[in-house]
Amino acid sequence: MNYLTVLLVFIHTVSFAQIPASYYKPEVVFVKGGTFQMGNANGEEEEQPVHSVTLDDFSIGKYEVTVGQYRRFCDVTKRKMPYIPQWGWDNNHPIVNVKYDDAVAYCNWLKEEYGGNWRLPTEAEWEYAARGGDQSKGYIYSGDNDLNNVGWFGENSGNQPHRVGSKHPNELGIYDMTGNVWEWCSDWFGHDYYANSPSHNPTGPASATYKVQRGASWGYPASKCYVTIRTFALTSSPWSSAGFRVVLAE
Repeated sequence: MNYLTVLLVFIHTVSFAQIPASYYKPEVVFVKGGTFQMGNANGEEEEQPVHSVTLDDFSIGKYEVTVGQYRRFCDVTKRKMPYIPQWGWDNNHPIVNVKYDDAVAYCNWLKEEYGGNWRLPTEAEWEYAARGGDQSKGYIYSGDNDLNNVGWFGENSGNQPHRVGSKHPNELGIYDMTGNVWEWCSDWFGHDYYANSPSHNPTGPASATYKVQRGASWGYPASKCYVTIRTFALTSSPWSSAGFRVVLAE
């Protein structure tokens, strides 16, 4: 057996238990709170009206939660991995086929594993971070006016997601907030998603049928990938085009 063969066998057989747990802790970016104009007067009806929102400080995932990070969670908690997508698992891809409750369970596990208030982002936090927070330059997409520089979408993805962080980051150093995969938010979805919600740290409707997803995905056309685009899904619905990122609240 030659050296290369031995090396490949070693890499293949290394278990997650042999890698420090801190390796799997999501890296976060601090987002200074502030006031911004949320929504898009020229977008879909459910992205209107544009309105003023004020947020406190928070930290959000630098990347979407990866297959490797989520696999660690499943290994430790004896939870079953989601069903495998047609392109297979790559530990550096964003996790997909996760239901809303799976994403919440992952956040709760992070609290136990690392301490701190880990959770899904609110829709307002997600949009503020995607826009670049207090460093925003007003781009159409998260980080640029040329989507090819910052996102994987229908016209360039090859019909699958790609490794997180393989495009350019936005103004805050956050990756893949446009394209790659849709991302679960904690808010219930409402067509008038500003109704009865305060302007300070809003959390959306008190109840509804669907949860919000933001950011578009590898299968979405560039014409629909602007920074305010939103969709919705049942909490029990796993999608091969949807994953999530986390927030570490102050």
